[in-house]
Amino acid sequence: MKKILYLLIFLTSIYNSTGQDSSAIKSQVRKTIDELKEFVAIPNDALNPDDIDENILWLRNKFSQRGFNTSILETEGLPLFFASLPMDDTKPTILFYMHLDGQSVDQSKWDQKDPYTLSLRSNQDGIWQEESFNALDEDIHYDWRLFGRSASDDKGPIVMFLNTIDLLKADNVDLPFNVKIILDSEEEKSSAPLPKAVKTYRELLEADFLIISDGPVHVSGLPTVVYGCRGITTLSLTTFGPIKPQHSGHYGNFAPNPGFILSQLLATFKDSNGRVVIPGYYDGIMLDEATQTILKSVPDDDSEIKERLQFKSADEVGGFYQESLQYPSLNLRGLGSGWIGEKARTIVPATATAELDLRLVPESDGDRLKKLVKEFIKNHGFYITDTIPTKEERLKHEKVIMVTEGSVTNAFRTDLDNPYGNFIVNTLKNKFQEDVVQIRIMGGTVPISPFVNELKIPAFLVPLVNPDNNQHSPNENLKIGQIAYGIQAFYSILSTPLSN
Repeated sequence: MKKILYLLIFLTSIYNSTGQDSSAIKSQVRKTIDELKEFVAIPNDALNPDDIDENILWLRNKFSQRGFNTSILETEGLPLFFASLPMDDTKPTILFYMHLDGQSVDQSKWDQKDPYTLSLRSNQDGIWQEESFNALDEDIHYDWRLFGRSASDDKGPIVMFLNTIDLLKADNVDLPFNVKIILDSEEEKSSAPLPKAVKTYRELLEADFLIISDGPVHVSGLPTVVYGCRGITTLSLTTFGPIKPQHSGHYGNFAPNPGFILSQLLATFKDSNGRVVIPGYYDGIMLDEATQTILKSVPDDDSEIKERLQFKSADEVGGFYQESLQYPSLNLRGLGSGWIGEKARTIVPATATAELDLRLVPESDGDRLKKLVKEFIKNHGFYITDTIPTKEERLKHEKVIMVTEGSVTNAFRTDLDNPYGNFIVNTLKNKFQEDVVQIRIMGGTVPISPFVNELKIPAFLVPLVNPDNNQHSPNENLKIGQIAYGIQAFYSILSTPLSN
């Protein structure tokens, strides 16, 4: 009930907020939808370089039309897209970060024939019904949704930004900022080229502060500012049994089963309350009273989260949801051995593999945590290799495990009392007449640390899309009301002088 009340109050504030005429906002929302429909129609799978090229060409045209100077920045991977309005040395500079690539799609899992064809739907008694885009010519229904890959993550915010620029120009607003924007083309596959690229193009990217528009607003639907995000690294663990799968009747009591070997090891990583027991894993984490106050100010409902996700008891890494995000995680993201379901076979498998992801906080170093995990495994009697073990290794050691490591994307966190953060919070609060949800660090990962470390600037996430947008999943969607919110959020930030 509390969440519904928040949403009703906030939606009313969007419709009735002071500033731009509501009809002008609705007109711009309509234009945004048309442009988003065009943009989504260009596939943007980060695994397909040809897709990325097509998207960059579209962006170059659209930003150039708005008076931006544009550049395609070559990297060791796929290129970055950069745009800026003409510079004025007397003004402070905002650098915006978003990304143009999207997750791959499994078309069979979507409720529409083509995930790259934007679908307009209304909700009738809990069922999504297809609507004609012509219906929006009569009125803009803020509770309707647009379904399509990257509609929310992250093409929607990009098109909101472009249409905000249109509205600012139509209102003859003299921007109090220099405006730069960098669009990543490999965000969905860890942005590996980004650290070196930021170093290479450091002078071009110089700014006073960075705003990232990615991810959803808080589940309450209220304006949200996030001061950091966790980083990530990965480990892949493979244990070995017989050299090939063997008949379980012939060898089931004799050949070691790699699934049991691996599961017994994994069970030692955490206690019954979900806390990592690897020595030193949580070192450096200190949450003082002021920090706890901020964490508790976020209007979460832990009971609602458990009900929505359908589990009785939460892990006890933290005392409540926001506190749990302040610690590095050790997550089992995938587990496999042999065959399952209708394909199950009566065999002793040859291997078993666990895929781990480790979410990082600023106090934790990804390489150090991976080292701690490997030392812990070694202390459990395993011989560790990073390649398929040889016959000699298999015969010499009782327990053999292959450990391969992923790259590290570092966490970042800006101080909660940063003046630029205060400016963003106060601007959004004044615009929407609502308290702004301030989140110290979010659970997900956005590859922003290269900007923070290299450019030495504070960074803030200003998310714009609905929290139930299904990003990365089938039926990804964007609520039309969030387009109105995004345009007004961008407008208020870009038109408000820092001195205010």
